[in-house]
Amino acid sequence: MADEMTAVEQAVARDEIRQLAFAYADAVDRRDLNLLASLYRPDARFGTHGTGPSGARACFAQSLSQIGMAVLLVANHLIEFDPTDSKDSSDGGAPTARGRVWAHGFIDDGDEGFIQQLIKYEDRYIRVDGVWKFTSRRHLLWLGWRHDEPDPLAQPEANWPDRQIGLGSIPYDDEHWQGFWAQTR
Repeated sequence: MADEMTAVEQAVARDEIRQLAFAYADAVDRRDLNLLASLYRPDARFGTHGTGPSGARACFAQSLSQIGMAVLLVANHLIEFDPTDSKDSSDGGAPTARGRVWAHGFIDDGDEGFIQQLIKYEDRYIRVDGVWKFTSRRHLLWLGWRHDEPDPLAQPEANWPDRQIGLGSIPYDDEHWQGFWAQTR
């Protein structure tokens, strides 16, 4: 693929692919299952949850209902385009790429308390109908640690800008967050 693209086309494609990782982090933060499902190719497999958008929604609904708040900060996203001659015929010759991206997660884990994780994702991408999508994401944990101080989510409200320290209003005021938990409970 890289051998068929101009430098400008490669830059645009890399930006579009990076937006996938940013949108994924945003959708996890807000519990937007429809956005998460839209980021994957239409026939993506999600194990016992099935394939396609319904499989994605079921998979993410189960995994995200196991934790409270989760914020992912995305960094160090490297993207490589697959050569044209390595295309899998099952993809119909569609452009494909692979990437590695790091995320720093701040997670309210029901079992462990408030934790941080450093996560590396190994991704596969495909261009479907002119839009880059995930084919797969492999979540690899480098490390995770629990905070020894009291749970930061148990603080009183900050009521920003009056107070700088305390619990803020996000993600709790987000409509997707509220809808996710209304359906889960």
